[in-house]
Amino acid sequence: MDDLTEKQLKSFGRSLKALHDELLMLLDISSESGDPVELDQTKVGRLSRMDAIQQQEMSHACRAGYQKRLKDVQRALLNIEQGGSGLCEYGWCQHCGDNIDIRRLEVKPESKFCVKCQESQEN
Repeated sequence: MDDLTEKQLKSFGRSLKALHDELLMLLDISSESGDPVELDQTKVGRLSRMDAIQQQEMSHACRAGYQKRLKDVQRALLNIEQGGSGLCEYGWCQHCGDNIDIRRLEVKPESKFCVKCQESQEN
């Protein structure tokens, strides 16, 4: 793949900004789900409390995922806005330096690795 065109960069920028706003909204919505679970058994039975604690842990995991993805989105937006250089330029793999396939960017516009390098990072 050649360098991304200006039109493609603008399109990915719009996608990233929309994703940025969506992630901020999800973080805002989920902010109360991390409140401590009350231990008052008169209000909540033991199994219900255990379920609430499990729900709270799942919420923490989701929030951590949202926060990580938001950080990646912000980095990608900054790379587009500043034009980047070398391995930091948007659309280029930060590991091997090759172009990231446009189909990957269409699915996950905040991608910083090509598929091959992402797979090696996960292993």
